[in-house]
Amino acid sequence: MNAIKSWIAPLKSWRDRLLSSSEFQRRSLRMPGVRWIARRRMRELFDLCGGFVYSQVLLACIRLDLLSLLAESPRTGDQLATILGLNRNRLDRLLEAAGSLRLVEDRGAGRFGLGPLGAALLGNPSVGLMIEHHSALYADLSDPVALLRGDSKATELGRFWAYSKNADARTLQVEDTAAYSELMAASQVMIAEQVLSAYSLRSHQRHLDVGGGAGAFALAAMRRYEHLESCVFDLPSVAETAARRFARHGIGSRATAVGGDFLLDPLPRGADLVSLIRILHDHDDEAIAAILRSCRKAIAPDGVLLIAEPMLGTRGAEPVSAAYFGFYLMAMGQGRPRSVEVLSGFLQQAGFGRIRLIRTSAPLLTRVLIARPTSVSSSS
Repeated sequence: MNAIKSWIAPLKSWRDRLLSSSEFQRRSLRMPGVRWIARRRMRELFDLCGGFVYSQVLLACIRLDLLSLLAESPRTGDQLATILGLNRNRLDRLLEAAGSLRLVEDRGAGRFGLGPLGAALLGNPSVGLMIEHHSALYADLSDPVALLRGDSKATELGRFWAYSKNADARTLQVEDTAAYSELMAASQVMIAEQVLSAYSLRSHQRHLDVGGGAGAFALAAMRRYEHLESCVFDLPSVAETAARRFARHGIGSRATAVGGDFLLDPLPRGADLVSLIRILHDHDDEAIAAILRSCRKAIAPDGVLLIAEPMLGTRGAEPVSAAYFGFYLMAMGQGRPRSVEVLSGFLQQAGFGRIRLIRTSAPLLTRVLIARPTSVSSSS
């Protein structure tokens, strides 16, 4: 392997010098054999430069409810200008931009309808909530170098995720956690579908969802498996929200919600399935080790630990985990995306083995790792 790297490294250095040459860039655009590659690289580079503007076009469509209007029926530009209260010239600018991003499309005769990405967005309403939520992220990224250097001690995302770096998280009230509980509950719909389609809960009886928020995943699991009992463990204010959610949906005695801090308090014992749905990547290494040790103490001897979250090294989704989640979590104040191999190392140290990656249909959204407690507890 080292021998291969030794001759690949000079080739990559030569490639870098070639691609950074303005003369080569000009020539490559005229060369039939490589012209399409040069054009694609140019487009990719410009997309990196223009990405923020693209996201703001998307935000404008969400805030104006443009996509919902077009879902009702195609409309003319004049109709849209009247409904949205926009100057026609400015509306045309928005329609042209949204059309280039495939959010809307020209249906002819001056009428506009949904584009393929606009229709897909409406099919996932939680994405709209995330787009609105991103205004906090954009504020924190206004000076990314300051964020990297840690110059900005307080961030918008840190304030939104009120438990982040908060030693008194257990004292948070419902009103302190309501906004992020609502956001996570909405986004859990897609994640729950992925997880429950990838891993069957048919053989499990008692489920503990650690950091389960407002109970969205637990509720989805109990709806799919009517024999299953689920318990959500989260901060007291969040657990209270989950309990109310369970009561509204008539789950009855099959669902419980227990308040506590999983970094400080013991977890309820005896579940034969313990889930961590998008929990570990929100925490730093020491916290992950503590969470997994606590799960090892709580889980039944024949139980299964299930981890679901985006992971580094996912083919085809590298920018999602490394760039998006990497900087999002840095702005939040804690956590980072990790690879399957790194997570597996944490699991082994906590006393879990038989670690297996379960295939999901949309690994960009989440991957699933399962593990079982080893015969000798590392927590005894």
